[in-house]
Amino acid sequence: MFLAMNRFKVKLGSEAEFETVWRERDSHLKTVPGFKAFNLLRGPSKEDYTLYASHSVWGAREDFEAWTRSEAFRLAHRSAGGNKPLYVGHPEVELFESVIALSVDDAAA
Repeated sequence: MFLAMNRFKVKLGSEAEFETVWRERDSHLKTVPGFKAFNLLRGPSKEDYTLYASHSVWGAREDFEAWTRSEAFRLAHRSAGGNKPLYVGHPEVELFESVIALSVDDAAA
């Protein structure tokens, strides 16, 4: 498993608009080989921003890297630059390889 995460510092008062952008965009992820899941998470608020994290789960790093070179990726990100006024700073990308994976299904086996 491979996880790609982006952290966004969203200006206070822009949270609803930020969430709408994500809710209404066509990510094209469901058509991409190796894609497993996506989540947008809202974290704590600070003095000037609310922290958000998006993360996508992939079968392998190669699946994620292939997506970043795909037409689906270009289509999903074509209007991303227009959302800069919502952010404090730039999004921070973090990439993770799975070392240990447990699930509820493991207990049933």
